[in-house]
Amino acid sequence: MTVALDKTIIYPDSDGQPMADNTKQFRWIVLIKENLDALFADNETVFVAGDLLWYPVEGRPDIRVAPDVLVAFSRPKGDRGSYRQWQEENVAPQVVFEILSPGNTTKEMSRKLLFYNHYGVEEYYIYDPDNNELTGLIRVDGELAPIENIESWVSPRLGIRFELTPSTLNIYDGQNNLFLSPLDLRKELTQERQRSEQEKTRAEKEKARANQEKARAERLATQLKALGIDPVE
Repeated sequence: MTVALDKTIIYPDSDGQPMADNTKQFRWIVLIKENLDALFADNETVFVAGDLLWYPVEGRPDIRVAPDVLVAFSRPKGDRGSYRQWQEENVAPQVVFEILSPGNTTKEMSRKLLFYNHYGVEEYYIYDPDNNELTGLIRVDGELAPIENIESWVSPRLGIRFELTPSTLNIYDGQNNLFLSPLDLRKELTQERQRSEQEKTRAEKEKARANQEKARAERLATQLKALGIDPVE
């Protein structure tokens, strides 16, 4: 009796590695991923993901990588266990981000660069928050090449602008809005509410003062009329 072998290929949704090695790296991954999600919220054909395994070749589950953040244009939003390129009309993510931590080795990052270069990434950004260093590569003549002047660089695909200050990296959208963390956004919203409440209170006080002045003028006019004096004259 011959037993048929199960030839189903398994593409794991996890590589067993943590999303981040430390809180700083995690914070930057979330900052970029969530702000890109918000930036393209109204575009149903831009897919953004963080720490999602990307399988570029059907039948080869060993060929994979999990970018800290990936962006795939012309792909629908929605949940995925992994990004299996042959199920995505063979569209490779066009933009990827990697946030460095002390655990990243030169060998690992070289392997990722070769992977992204080979499988069609158009823009590749690497940020080291510990040393405040940003590296960018863009596809030129079929190869990823370093961006010589990354300061104030604007991503062709994303439309976002990078600004390195002496202490940190600032990222701005096309309307010059700074990428904010959920905590910073909450603080800004709280401050905006406080300013709105203060303006409302000021307006209410001004209205009350105007009403008092009007009532005073009406009383004065009534008193003058009682004395036979026309307040209009």
